[in-house]
Amino acid sequence: MTRSVPIAAPFPADEEAVLALARALRETGYTFTTVTPATHAHVNARPRHAEARSLRDVFGWSRPFRADLVPEPILRLMRAAGAVLEDGPLLRPTLRVSSLDGELFAHSAYPPSAADAVFFGPDTARFAAAVIAHLEARSRPVRRAVDIGCGSGAGGICVAKRAPGAEVVLVDINPAAMRAARVNARLAGTDGVDVRRSDLLRDVEGPFDLIVSNPPFMIDTAERAYRHGGGPLGAGLPLAVAEQAAGRLAPGGSLVLFTGAAIVDGADPFRDAVADLCDRAGLDWTYREFDPDAYGEELATPAYDAVERLALVVLTATRPVTRP
Repeated sequence: MTRSVPIAAPFPADEEAVLALARALRETGYTFTTVTPATHAHVNARPRHAEARSLRDVFGWSRPFRADLVPEPILRLMRAAGAVLEDGPLLRPTLRVSSLDGELFAHSAYPPSAADAVFFGPDTARFAAAVIAHLEARSRPVRRAVDIGCGSGAGGICVAKRAPGAEVVLVDINPAAMRAARVNARLAGTDGVDVRRSDLLRDVEGPFDLIVSNPPFMIDTAERAYRHGGGPLGAGLPLAVAEQAAGRLAPGGSLVLFTGAAIVDGADPFRDAVADLCDRAGLDWTYREFDPDAYGEELATPAYDAVERLALVVLTATRPVTRP
């Protein structure tokens, strides 16, 4: 008999219960490094991994489990949070908890198939590393910062931890992401961050000393919010972020944009577009490939037929303190 796998549920709506669950999990010493969906699928397909045997299997690998595997207080919190589903004789978690920057972050369970899934993976860690590196290198203080399309909130929370007293705003259009970001901010002790609904920067006002973003950059036929960038080869949203940020940077303020670029016949159309944008806006900028070849499996799809590789890139654009 084949056991059915339920469709991934949205990120739980009971934020207090999710926060209590994550804190209880942290007390056990839990840690987990979340891998790519492709790696996750390979590892979980091994016959010995059909059923969870540890808390990491449940909350990291999203494997079905027997009720007696999880300590009763944690199972009770899972039920209170709406973070577990019946799956035949087993139970299945509906959220994952991952480690980053010494913190735990709650996000959607594997597979992140729902249109409003809250994604967290290796790109999240790369994005956070780029943000942290910028903060360590900059000489000017951050008084006001925003994380555009915050998802789990990881980028903005990394900023808030390193800029105490700054106003840090996390914005997204996905209600599930906003719930996750609020939970994760409190879990990290950065309760003062302001989580708001905003379509890019359209619903927040004023200039910023730091704008960070890891927007979707893929061509996703399902158009999932966390993945689909739209526009030419998925560059629509990254270009929109750069354009809006260019008009909202305070003097000395910087944009750190971590995204992907589709390379066609050795050329990088995204780099050309942001170079022109930054030059027109009078911004100083640097652009580098963080990883020259990522998501190679996507090249088998018709949408990427003309693409030879997908690179992960970091654009840093800064408004000069004084203009000529």
